[in-house]
Amino acid sequence: MELQENRSLKSLNTFAIDAKARYYAEFHSVDELRELIEIKNQHSFPLMVLGGGSNILFTKDYDGLVIKNDLKGIQIVKEDDRHIYIKVMAGENWHQFVMYCVNQNFAGVENLSLIPGNVGASPMQNIGAYGVEIKDVFHELEAYDKEDKVVRMFTENDCEFGYRESVFKNRLKDRFIILSVTYRLNWEPEYNTSYGAIQQELENMGVKELSCKAISQAVINIRSSKLPDPKQIGNAGSFFKNPTISISQYNSLIKDWPSMPSYPANEELIKVPAGWLIEQCGWKGYRDGDAGCYPKQALVLVNYGNATGNDILHLSEKIIKSVNTKFNIKLEREVNVI
Repeated sequence: MELQENRSLKSLNTFAIDAKARYYAEFHSVDELRELIEIKNQHSFPLMVLGGGSNILFTKDYDGLVIKNDLKGIQIVKEDDRHIYIKVMAGENWHQFVMYCVNQNFAGVENLSLIPGNVGASPMQNIGAYGVEIKDVFHELEAYDKEDKVVRMFTENDCEFGYRESVFKNRLKDRFIILSVTYRLNWEPEYNTSYGAIQQELENMGVKELSCKAISQAVINIRSSKLPDPKQIGNAGSFFKNPTISISQYNSLIKDWPSMPSYPANEELIKVPAGWLIEQCGWKGYRDGDAGCYPKQALVLVNYGNATGNDILHLSEKIIKSVNTKFNIKLEREVNVI
């Protein structure tokens, strides 16, 4: 285990922001993690745990210790008549894990193909796409308690999942480091093709019989057509959450905006696509220097090369203000700003 000083984080965040960490190290075991936390405690450093770097925007250098979760491994831990349980270490790449499941015909995560980031972030964010969320396939996770210095198990109820939310982003923020996640996948698929353009893409592909591979490929095709590759253009995927509004506010807005798309969030709330709201405010394709709003998907803010984190942040603030003025809807960032 090597402790580096003044380490550039440009290659470790998908926005490709050239922030530096005062100290940096990677951990490959719980013992190494404990050792790094002891170093942090001895020197009173601030501590940041970095995964795939796909949901973070650096607006400054980090004057503390950045540790990268590099725990690896995928293991089938249990099977029954209906389900297969797979334990995945937090440092595994999310999309590669999805492809492992798709190739084995383990059903449940095919709609979550091509989401950037690592496994450890999946329950923290309760990541979701095309009608499926992590909570739908979640069984349990292991996390290291920095205060009590023990490994603790979390059930689905313990995680307090919400829309792009969990207990790890709220009540227990910064206390636990996720080590592994166990998913409950299905032998018999329950296909979800009703959300977004999946059904249309399957028809375009000429698919006659549904399969995990077909749905996964449809999702990959759709995402690839709308979202920039972070290796080519710096971005963190969806920058904003899709807002939920009351039915009364929705009924008021639909009078002026009859084409406004929407989805029921629950019996009392309506979800409105943030990308549509941003596009109506004229931001789609906008560019100021190297900070911009992606021409194919207004929900994605991009770094065309040399934008700073503050350039991206200021653009997001303008968009939030614009949408609030036009629709009286306050957008929330999905990306964590440092």
